[in-house]
Amino acid sequence: MPYARISLHKGKSPEYLRALADNLHQAMVEAFKVPAADRFQIIHQLQPGELIFDRDYGGGPRSEDFVLIHITAGRPRDSATKQAFYQRAVELLAAAPGIRPEDVMIVVNTTASMDDWSFSKGVQAV
Repeated sequence: MPYARISLHKGKSPEYLRALADNLHQAMVEAFKVPAADRFQIIHQLQPGELIFDRDYGGGPRSEDFVLIHITAGRPRDSATKQAFYQRAVELLAAAPGIRPEDVMIVVNTTASMDDWSFSKGVQAV
């Protein structure tokens, strides 16, 4: 059950945001084998000065279209699976909404066990 937080500068159209969210989820479905209906995402649109990033660290050059994606996933994935996810995500995001691969940063964290989650009603996940 991955949960995605997507941070970017404010000002993109609803269509842009939907394509970003849809294609990020599609990459998780394909690479992480997440069920298509298992979708939880938050999009943070930030004012100028609220998204601070190095234009060249570990890649780049990054533009004002920089997107920071933080995935929290339940079970760990191996390095090859994560690499496949990263690659597929940038391919899909380049296709729509048109984000350059240099402008995509992805961080994946996993939780130790399902008892770190409560999906609803205050009940610990199993």
